[in-house]
Amino acid sequence: MTTWLVTGGAGYIGGHVLRSLISSGRDVVVYDDFSAGLRGRVPEGVPIVEGDVADAARLVHALRTHEVDGVVHLAAKKAAGESVEIPLHYYRENVAGLITVLESMEGAGVRRLVYSSSAAVYGTTSDNPVTEEAPLHPESPYGETKVVGEWLARDAGVAWGLSWAALRYFNVAGAGSDDLGDNSVNNLIPMVFRALDHGQRPQIFGGDYPTPDGTCIRDYIHVLDLADAHVAAAARCEVAVQADVFNVGRGEGVSVREVMDAISAVLERDVDAQVVARRAGDPPASWAATERIESTLGWKAARGLPEMVASAWSAWRTQHPPIR
Repeated sequence: MTTWLVTGGAGYIGGHVLRSLISSGRDVVVYDDFSAGLRGRVPEGVPIVEGDVADAARLVHALRTHEVDGVVHLAAKKAAGESVEIPLHYYRENVAGLITVLESMEGAGVRRLVYSSSAAVYGTTSDNPVTEEAPLHPESPYGETKVVGEWLARDAGVAWGLSWAALRYFNVAGAGSDDLGDNSVNNLIPMVFRALDHGQRPQIFGGDYPTPDGTCIRDYIHVLDLADAHVAAAARCEVAVQADVFNVGRGEGVSVREVMDAISAVLERDVDAQVVARRAGDPPASWAATERIESTLGWKAARGLPEMVASAWSAWRTQHPPIR
């Protein structure tokens, strides 16, 4: 049985990854500074190490004490728009943080890494679906930090034998259970729910993109499917020297307007979204080619947009009861 340390394991995605790893028969350890994570997302009995990824001594101690075999590195800042405003903070958290994680892994003799990357590495693409061979032209400091992170993993693989897989997430949504909902202030679906709870019209950032309905097109992936992709990547790193990047998406594009329509259908009322100015760092359209992850890791998304929205709404309403 292998043991995986999950940085950011108390986060929205982290809570789902923990459960999928446990269900696969693996042991897990959570490493989180709880700046955004919630202890309630960590299953009972799972060891928790509270610490910053910049704390090399604490990381090495955690890796050695718990006899860790691999690291799933999720801890990072992730808002593209915010990263344009505070780029140095993103480089400090995402790049310097990963350097410390890798140095700690090398020092502790841990040679397996599943790295949380992003479709933001592609920027505006000339062709869709986007393959892993597409040029990397990130349009935000956030996307740039994820490119650098992949370089760091690659170079560590060459230098000291790190076995790694970088998962380029597309747009994550949904919830595996009502206690694992997404509370992000930057993700579309919870942003809509928050606006509605405050009696406001949800916003669509830009209605003049070169797309069929003028709104951005994205590939939305259920968080449960994403969590299972981490297990598939971890399993591959356990049995083979792995050094590769994988798109994680459904392989189809959905516009922001279509997401609003799906939310309206679940809530059984028109959410009455309003179009506002574009947001910095948002490419017009991007959806994934998924053949590589399907053929190499044997993983394929199983859940669609209606299930994402319905599960997200159930979790949101459980965690944010309506004010009476």
